[in-house]
Amino acid sequence: MNENREGMYSRVIAVTNRHLCHGPFLEQIAHICSRHPRCVLLREKDMPEEEYGHLLAQVRDICDAHHVFCIPHTFSGVASAQRASAIHLPLPVLKGHGGIPGHFRWLGTSVHSVSEAVEAERLGASYVTAGHIFATDCKRGAVPRGIRFLREVCDAVSIPVYAIGGMQGTSACIEKMCAAGAAGICVMSECMRWQDSLPLVT
Repeated sequence: MNENREGMYSRVIAVTNRHLCHGPFLEQIAHICSRHPRCVLLREKDMPEEEYGHLLAQVRDICDAHHVFCIPHTFSGVASAQRASAIHLPLPVLKGHGGIPGHFRWLGTSVHSVSEAVEAERLGASYVTAGHIFATDCKRGAVPRGIRFLREVCDAVSIPVYAIGGMQGTSACIEKMCAAGAAGICVMSECMRWQDSLPLVT
């Protein structure tokens, strides 16, 4: 892979989970942004909406300072009030809206079957995250769907597909998922441990 370390992360969506963060959350967001991922997906959907809105404003400021795109998750009202141009919605919520809500230009959703991916594209999704591909502590005990599933999803839709579940932020992992047709990967647990210094890409 003939990319530098920051270039590699341009195919990584960094998905947040403050419960996995060992240090101050906003400091970790800055560490993540220093690697210049494709975007930061602020997936703190268990927060009260008002609290999420406050956090979103802080995270967007950090992302803007590093020229990293920030995508709000679930709370479309808060995202709209802050004039965010993108939103990531659970598929049932997207189906309830009947398509892209509000003024958003980009819409993402998570899918767990080929039929869901096809439906998401029909509803106007700009991209989907598909998983979980490998075993992950985030879905402990659930059977992973594997690379064959990822390939089937990628073949079924024309929008970008990002592999999620057990992903490692390495060139080998990215290349493997992209070889199956994915546009990139989503990293959650690992990105919550990223620090300032970039490790060697393996």
